[in-house]
Amino acid sequence: MAKQGHGSTPATVALTRSGIAFTVRAYAHDPAETDFGGEAARALGVPAERIFKTLLAELDGSLAVAVVPVAGMLDLKALAAALGAKRAQMADPAVAERKTGYLVGGISPIGQRTRLRTVLDASARSFDTVLVSGGRRGLDIELAPDDLLRATGAVYADVGRAG
Repeated sequence: MAKQGHGSTPATVALTRSGIAFTVRAYAHDPAETDFGGEAARALGVPAERIFKTLLAELDGSLAVAVVPVAGMLDLKALAAALGAKRAQMADPAVAERKTGYLVGGISPIGQRTRLRTVLDASARSFDTVLVSGGRRGLDIELAPDDLLRATGAVYADVGRAG
């Protein structure tokens, strides 16, 4: 996959520095849109199962990242189990923005301000490439799932569930 310009973000800079192949997939974000993943799927013409959202959760007092398909939901119990925690709950959006350096709706699992434990839903293995936020609304990055793991230090686990 070739790298393409459209402005850099911490995510694209991190991938470039790591030598990981990726493709930037930009689209016109509607500021009134709140279903960021659905918007990306429609705008890019990509099945929602291949587009993954980045969610932050609090596990026993520390933060972690879950990357799950936008077509589904995060299973908090499965995330806690995958990371050896007793319980998990969604992180406050303001905390998520502060810790990652990204705005909600554009939080990338790559190039975050604070590196957090990360879990990529195992369904990503079903695809040659997946898309994740590139660090701002209207900008996705397409890359191989194993490369996403390498870029984030993530592990695979079944943490997504049907929506």
